[in-house]
Order: sequence, then C-alpha cells, then structure tokens
Amino acid sequence: MKILVTGGAGFIGSAVIRQAIRDGHQVVNLDALTYAANLRNVDSVAGAPGYAFEHADIRDRAALDRILAAHRPDAVMHLAAESHVDRSIDGPGAFIDTNVTGSYHLLEAARAYWVAAGRPAQFRFHHVSTDEVFGSLGPEGRFTEDSPYDPRSPYSASKAASDHLVRAWHETYGLPVLLSNCSNNYGPFHFPEKLVPVVILKALEGAPIPVYGDGGNIRDWLFVEDHADALLTVLTRGEVGRSYHIGGESEARNIDLVRMICAHMDERRPDHAPHENLITFVPDRPGHDRRYAIDPSRIRDELGWRPSVSLEEGLRRTVDWYLEHGDWWRPLLTRDGVGMRLGTG
Repeated sequence: MKILVTGGAGFIGSAVIRQAIRDGHQVVNLDALTYAANLRNVDSVAGAPGYAFEHADIRDRAALDRILAAHRPDAVMHLAAESHVDRSIDGPGAFIDTNVTGSYHLLEAARAYWVAAGRPAQFRFHHVSTDEVFGSLGPEGRFTEDSPYDPRSPYSASKAASDHLVRAWHETYGLPVLLSNCSNNYGPFHFPEKLVPVVILKALEGAPIPVYGDGGNIRDWLFVEDHADALLTVLTRGEVGRSYHIGGESEARNIDLVRMICAHMDERRPDHAPHENLITFVPDRPGHDRRYAIDPSRIRDELGWRPSVSLEEGLRRTVDWYLEHGDWWRPLLTRDGVGMRLGTG
C-alpha cells in the first residue's frame, strides 16, 4: 500500500512510518513541524525509496488536495493532533483548531479524492484517537468500543469531536473509515514533556521528579512500537466502519510507574541513587481523570493482535534509549514550554 500518514514527525506517527517501511509499504509523511515534531524521528527510513515528506498543515485544504492528487495514496492514517493535556488547559484554542477543524479539512479532502478516484473499495481513512475521550473510570471496569463518550479536558473533548466527525463522514457520505482508541503510549522518541521522559531526564539530572497529586492516577501503558504494529493491523485487516481499542494490558498507578523507572535508573546511572528519593508530589492538574483502562478483546479476537512488550521490558528499553540518545533529546529541551509546569489553570 501507499499510505499518507499525517503527523508522521511526531512520536506515534514516526513509529508507524518506521514500521510501515519495514513492512514494505510506501509512505508519504505529512507534517506541519510544530513544536513537538522532529524529522530526526524518521532518520532511519528517510532515505528509503518508498518514503516521501510533505511539509503541510492539515488545516490547509489546498495543500491537502495537492498532496493527495500528487501521491495518490491507498490509505490515510490520521495521527496529526495537539495531544498534551496540560497545554490544552492553558490554550484550548489550538486544540480545537487542529484536532477538530483540521480533521474536518482532512476528511473533506480525503472524501473529494476518493470520489474523484471512483470510490475505490480498497481505500481507507484510519483515524487514530485516545482512550481519554471516554472520561474517567472507577476502580473496576474497562473501556470498550461501546463505552459512552465523556471527555473531561479540552484535549479529550477535541479528540472526541474528531471521532464523531469521522463516524459522521462514514454514515453520511460512505467514506470507508476505521477508528482506533489507544491507551497511554511510551517508548523511544517520546517528546520530553510527557511523564515517562520527564522522569528519566529528571532522574538523570538528579533533579526533583514531579508527580501530580498523590500519584494514584491509573493508566494502561502501551509500548509505542506495539501500537504502531496494531495500527497497521487495523488498517490492513480491520472492518470498514468499525472501531478498535488498542491497549497494553499493563495498568499501573503513576507513582508505581515512576518508581519502576527510578529502579532502572538506579541500575544504569547510580550517581543519584536511590532515584526514588527525588520524587516530589506537586499540585494536581484540574480535572485529572483518575483511571483509564482499555478492553482490547475486539482487536485480539477479530484481528489476532495483542501487545508483545511487557511494561517492565518496555520501560527498560525506553530508559536505555534515552541514556544512549542525548543528541536527540537535548536540543528539544529549549522548545517552547518544555521543562515548565503547564496546565495548572
């Protein structure tokens, strides 16, 4: 297949591109190169004969029309999004603009391209979303594909809106769509404002490691390379109009996750050990969802996919990657907002 990936210079998008090229697909990487993007994420495949890059914004309809006509992809995988909850609290407008309006323009461009091509049956529009659209769980239960939407932050509300647009374009216009909602990702190339890289880099520095609230918020953690494999499985084998939940089957409290990372750092960089002593509890973010958990039964039973990397193994691989790739993350520390406490309302 030839796949147009939006947001391909980001964390998850770049993992999808690296996996797609390994699988023998051709890829067009469309990215606006905003603050969290980094073309170094795709250095390993940038010279591949099946790879092309287009610097464009999903809000620019003329650019989308031009790129689709020029490259004639068999599928669109839509990962471009503003994604940091703390930033959405401080500046929700950018999230509405990109995640809602941008998704609308991409859907319309894809629909026009699909119609002009004669509505080919093999075309797919795969929209990649998050478990945060379903709100907060109590101590029991997991999100399924039939869970009601209940977003609690500007970020999750904007992603919920884009999910609804995708479903509407399928029901109203017949656009052949696929949807997926994933749990928290972690792994190499994660922009250093998210929890896992923040903990690693603070521990490396011997600086206080911030943990929101009491650290009791629970997430289901998914290694990013597993997620990329799952997304390509959904794209190539999923049923049109259907949604699939992708989870890591690895629930953990934030405080326990931080302690696991600290233990890995104790082994690899003992200068500041025990790193757990650096943990510092800080005021919680407004509206912080208490628990997310994904039920991945559908993708397991229908498509035969399940995660291959345990949380312990994935964290070890992630810590090792950051320790070995300071040349990647150090330049990013000067980007807007990195290292600052955001989202306090």
